Amino acid sequence: MALVLGVGASTVSAANVPEGVELAAQQEIVFNNQSEPATLDPQKIEGVPGSRVARQLFEGLVIQDEEGNILPGVAKSWEVNDDNTVFTFHLRDAKWSNGDPVTTSDFVYGWQRAVDPETASPYSWYIEMTTMKNAADIVKGNKPPTDLGVKAVDDHTLEVELDQPIPYFIRMLGHTTMVPAPREVVEEYGDAWTRPDHMVSNGAYRLTDWVVNERMVLKRNTSYWDNEDTVLDQVTILPVASENAELSRYKAGEIDLTGGSTPLAIEHYRQLKKDIPEQIHTTGQVGTYYYSFNNKRAPFDDVRVRKALSYAINREVVTDKITGQGEIPAYSFVPEITAGFSPEEPDWAKLSQQERVEKARELLEEAGYGPDHPLEVELLYNTSDNHKKIAIAIAAMWKQTLGVNVNLVNQEWKTYLATERAGNFDVARAGWVGDYNEASTMLDLLTTANGNNYPKYSNAEYDKLMSESKTIVDEQKRNDLYAKADAMLSRDMPVAPIYQYSTTRLVKPYVGGYPEANPEDIFYFKNMYITKH
Repeated sequence: MALVLGVGASTVSAANVPEGVELAAQQEIVFNNQSEPATLDPQKIEGVPGSRVARQLFEGLVIQDEEGNILPGVAKSWEVNDDNTVFTFHLRDAKWSNGDPVTTSDFVYGWQRAVDPETASPYSWYIEMTTMKNAADIVKGNKPPTDLGVKAVDDHTLEVELDQPIPYFIRMLGHTTMVPAPREVVEEYGDAWTRPDHMVSNGAYRLTDWVVNERMVLKRNTSYWDNEDTVLDQVTILPVASENAELSRYKAGEIDLTGGSTPLAIEHYRQLKKDIPEQIHTTGQVGTYYYSFNNKRAPFDDVRVRKALSYAINREVVTDKITGQGEIPAYSFVPEITAGFSPEEPDWAKLSQQERVEKARELLEEAGYGPDHPLEVELLYNTSDNHKKIAIAIAAMWKQTLGVNVNLVNQEWKTYLATERAGNFDVARAGWVGDYNEASTMLDLLTTANGNNYPKYSNAEYDKLMSESKTIVDEQKRNDLYAKADAMLSRDMPVAPIYQYSTTRLVKPYVGGYPEANPEDIFYFKNMYITKH
């Protein structure tokens, strides 16, 4: 415990503050989320902007430490039966922000709500991937949500039954879809339950203000079970999409942490490395930046067209000249940093860029395209300076090497998500950050039934491999199946991997407790604090 002294502040003790650190009198922080979340309903969230905020407002059975290791959350302990199909969780004495106790029934309701087709959760597939009993049939509408394999034995004992064991089940419980839901509030207010005047949450913070496209304000939830170790009293979250505007506001002292979802402009990054290197924090991430091909729309249903466009992307130019902050050119969908998995380099990645371009020309010509019949492509991306730069660069590569005519389409986050979901695109900018640190978090995305499989890739052999992998306890054997699945993606090219993510974030020197090594870029403001400055 630490004795913390701040001018005008009372003495504070907090387990996450190092001994002797002096805290500022005002414990408030401003974070730029870079996009306006489409929703803060945990069972309806998709994408990083929403989950980042929800992680501060809600807490599931488990959370993570600064290096990505699993820690107890609302569950203080758990045990599993001999065949790893029945998990029993013991809840601590936690409370909602209105003072009501958090019980096992809140988890049962939240999870049943996520798989209920009426909820239309974009992450219903995720619970199906946990192999929770009857989840697949419920998602398909063949069984009622009440048949889900989760039971409130009593208010503090939760039993979860799986159809088959998966070795990373506990890791999967850290996702925001898996948090509890306050039934009475949801049923009373419907979709309006996430408004500040209605929302009840069980995390370290509660939502007190939300001005769309301007700011969210989160204040400390004094009913949170670990409130005594929380130091920050207020978190203000901004939706500034422009990296240039974000940097200007950071320099002006209006932002304490930048978003990190997209890289800083490379010209700014190089100057910042000279001027304030100690404020630049870069971490490798389990995630891939890629372009989705609409596998159900001609001519992108032709693997030759997909491969030609992918081969013609000069990934080194993107990572060296546009992003330039530790990103690694991606030739496989699963990033190298993924725990326990080393992707095998595909044959086309071993070619020089000129050889790839020559192969791309051959493929496009075979598919019936050339100077007299150029391919027309509409490229969709969401609002961001860097997404725009990358789209312009890749459009130029396609035009110069293949004669492809590209029409760029920019949409703000909510509209972009809806367009992707509806399949109204030729090629779309996309990115996937792992929901847990294991190769399946990437590979499951492209299984036929996955709700976020916007490219609409469907391959029975691939689906079978991924289904079989969930029955394999031995990590090496499981990773052998993952390698086959990854190679299949390289063969079928439903998406074009461009680079492996790294997170580069500007953090003010007076911000303490920022996690330096979480491979999923998961952080909790409850672990941060403002030092005297």
